[in-house]
Amino acid sequence: MIFLQQIGTSLLSFLVSVVISVGGAFAADSLSWQQIEAQAHGKTVDWYMWGGSPAVNTYVNEYLRTELRERYGIILRQVPVQDIAEVVSKLAVEKQAAKVEGGSVDLMWINGENFRTCKKLDLLSGPLTNILPNSRNLDSDSLALLSDFGTPVENMEVPWGNSQLVMIYDSARTPAPPRTISSLLTWIQNNPGRFTYPAPPDFTGSAFVRQIFYHEAGSVKQWQGNYSKEDLKNAADKTFATLVRLKEALWREGRTYPESPVRMDTLFADKQVDFSFSYQQGSASQNIDDGIFQPTVRTYVFEEGTVSNTHYVAIPFNAKDKYAAMVVANFLLSFEAQLEKAKKDVWGDFPVISLVKADPAWKNQFSSLPKGPATLSDEELQAHQLPEPPAEVLIYLEKGWQKQVLKNR
Repeated sequence: MIFLQQIGTSLLSFLVSVVISVGGAFAADSLSWQQIEAQAHGKTVDWYMWGGSPAVNTYVNEYLRTELRERYGIILRQVPVQDIAEVVSKLAVEKQAAKVEGGSVDLMWINGENFRTCKKLDLLSGPLTNILPNSRNLDSDSLALLSDFGTPVENMEVPWGNSQLVMIYDSARTPAPPRTISSLLTWIQNNPGRFTYPAPPDFTGSAFVRQIFYHEAGSVKQWQGNYSKEDLKNAADKTFATLVRLKEALWREGRTYPESPVRMDTLFADKQVDFSFSYQQGSASQNIDDGIFQPTVRTYVFEEGTVSNTHYVAIPFNAKDKYAAMVVANFLLSFEAQLEKAKKDVWGDFPVISLVKADPAWKNQFSSLPKGPATLSDEELQAHQLPEPPAEVLIYLEKGWQKQVLKNR
């Protein structure tokens, strides 16, 4: 990845020209970044994204929409979707039909399996990240930004936030929660009916299955490189066997599972179970503020770590307003946008930018953000981050769970 902190404006303009004119990613014209911003003025960016979070929707439709209009004259229009995979399928059809311009999707929020599909089918414009001026705010040494669920990013999508799985408990009810996967499994067996997890393919429920997978596999690093189908089958079979053994000790004896993290949070708040968990580090604090959780609720990460990932945006190959989408993606990497997104009363999403590269004033603003009583420090979270396995492993586990765990009576 090329980071632009130490290069001048003229070289930046040259790089943009090379990528645009030689790579053919955006147009035949050679434009400087200033010219790209001029081309973006007055354009509309249709951003297709998951619309299930009120906090995310407010951040996009109030803060980002206002800032982009005032700064660049860009009209940002959120297009909520239930599953971005539907958009990817639409792009694949358009690619096959040779619809190379005038597409309805200017920007989309993707990662994981959807990114792998997009890259495999050549559905994205790019390379992109390396020509955005604000990419200088990223950590060039971060391995988390080089791979997306095992698929090399290669600048084809732009990071804009981080997420990490955290366990949620009530310190008044459970003052000494199990701090390792092994001790959690023992706790579940010793406290029947007091634990559950959302049914995969719900992403949060699937993340819990991946935690068990790493535990049973006895390795994390192995799944970031080369592994055989036999290796995957053996580790997955151990995972499914463990989850089957747990079923009778789960809430409602594993006959049913919560359909979503929201439902699991409700069970936890109603004291039907003693744990919840979230792939958003600040969600428990937000639920305390909203009066859903008790003030004594806290979060923790396992001693061996918890899965984490980066979320991205990308520009489709046939986007109608590519220049405007580039400007939007660049603004997402600004200190201003990242700071607003990190505020717990806005979204509470953790920054993807490197604060090491920030000047003291910005560092102070980020460090001064109130995190809420249940939110762990950045340092503790980062010290316990585990990379997600490749999308192939995720898919294998989700399908196997349906056949070997859900249907096992």
